[in-house]
Amino acid sequence: MSYYLNSENHLDPGPIYVRENGQLHMVNLALDGVRSSLQKPRPFRLFPKGFSVELCMNREDDTAQKEKTDHFIFTYTREGNLRYSAKSLFSLVLGFISDNVDHIDSLIGFPEQIAEKLFSAAEARQKFTEPGAGLRALQKFTEAYGSLVLCSLCLRNRYLVISEKLEEIKSFRELTCLDLSCCKLGDEHELLEHLTNEALSSVTQLHLKDNCLSDAGVRKMTAPVRVMKRGLENLTLLDLSCNPEITDAGIGYLFSFRKLNCLDISGTGLKDVKAVKHKLQTHIGLVHSKVPLKEFDHSNCKTEGWADQIVLQWDRLTSEAVKPRDALEPRKAAQHFYGKRARTETPVKCPLADIHMDSSEKLQFCREKAPDCHGPLLKLEAVSSQESKKSKKRGFEEPEKEQSNSSQSSKQKYVCLAVEDWDLLNSY
Repeated sequence: MSYYLNSENHLDPGPIYVRENGQLHMVNLALDGVRSSLQKPRPFRLFPKGFSVELCMNREDDTAQKEKTDHFIFTYTREGNLRYSAKSLFSLVLGFISDNVDHIDSLIGFPEQIAEKLFSAAEARQKFTEPGAGLRALQKFTEAYGSLVLCSLCLRNRYLVISEKLEEIKSFRELTCLDLSCCKLGDEHELLEHLTNEALSSVTQLHLKDNCLSDAGVRKMTAPVRVMKRGLENLTLLDLSCNPEITDAGIGYLFSFRKLNCLDISGTGLKDVKAVKHKLQTHIGLVHSKVPLKEFDHSNCKTEGWADQIVLQWDRLTSEAVKPRDALEPRKAAQHFYGKRARTETPVKCPLADIHMDSSEKLQFCREKAPDCHGPLLKLEAVSSQESKKSKKRGFEEPEKEQSNSSQSSKQKYVCLAVEDWDLLNSY
C-alpha cells in the first residue's frame, strides 16, 4: 500500500478503507507525502454510471436464474425499496416435492395437513393437467385420502371433460354425490360401468338425467346390487329423468335399491304409470309426490374437495381447445363484407331438460314420512289410563265391550287427532 501511495503516476483512487479486528477504518491520505489533491475525497460510488439491475423471476427460458431466485421472497418496503428474505426450509422442500409429485411412491400414512399443502403446491404448478404425470400424481392422493381429495363431483353438461379426462375421473374414490346430467353417456359408456365399482360404493346421490339410457343400461347399473349385494347399495337419491328409452321393465330393476328415498323418472317411456306407482310403493315404499321435490333442482350437488379447482382447469382447457377463435375471424370478416349475419353461438343445453312440466306430470317419488304424533300420544295415553280406571270403578258387566274399547284405544295411539277431538276427550 505504501508503494501505491508514494507512486507519482496513478489515478485518483478515492478513499481507501482497511478492515482491522472486524472494524472498517479509512486510511489517512495526508501522511507519507501524498499529494494535496488526494486530500479531497471524491463522492463514493458503489456502481459506475450506467449500471442497472434486472430482476429475473419465473422466466422459462432461463432456468438457472429461476433456481437462484426461487429460494427468496421479494417484497417492497413502505419507502419503495426492494427487500428479499430467504424462504423456510419447509417451503423449499415442499416446492421440490411438488415439482416431482408424480415420482412419489405412496402417501398412505402421511399427515393430512401437510398433504393438503403439497396438493395445493402441485395444483399451483399445474402438475395435474400434465398428460400421464398428472394422472399418476392424482392417483397417489386419491388412494391415500379418498373423500378429502373430492367428496362431491358435478359434471353436468361437461361431456367434453368426461371424454378427455376419463381416467382421471375414474381415479376419484369415496364420492358421495355424482352429477352426470346431460352428458349423453349411453348404455355402453365406460363410466357407467365404473359406477358399479367398489370404489364408488359410497355414492348416495346419483344424477343421470338425459343420458340416453335404456332398460339395458339400468340393468347393467343395478346388476352388482341385485346379484352380489355390492355396488350402489347405499344409494338414497337417483335421477333418471329425460331418458325416454327407460320403460316399465327398467323400473323393476330399481327395486334392489332398498335405501332409496328419492326417485325421479319424469320424461321416461312408461306405459302403465299407475302400475309403476303401485309397484314402487309396495316394493320399496316410495310414494308419488304431488309437489316438485327440492332434492332434484341440482343445487345440492357441487364439486367439493381439494381437487375442485382442478376440475375447473380441465373444463377451461377443454373449452379453449374446442373453440379456435383465430380461425373464425376471416369468415366473420367475409360475412360482414357481404352483409350476411353471423350465426350466433349458443351454449349447448339439455333439450329434454328445458321442457317445463306440470307438477302432476312429474314422476318424482319420495319415502313417506311418519306423522309427528309424539305430543298428542302422551296425552292420549294418560286419557286412556284414566278411562280404564273409571271403567274398573264402575264395574262394567260386559267384558267384550271392554276389550273392544281397549283395542280401539290402542289403535288410536297411532292416529293424530284434530283439535276438536282433543277438546272432546279432555272434557271427560
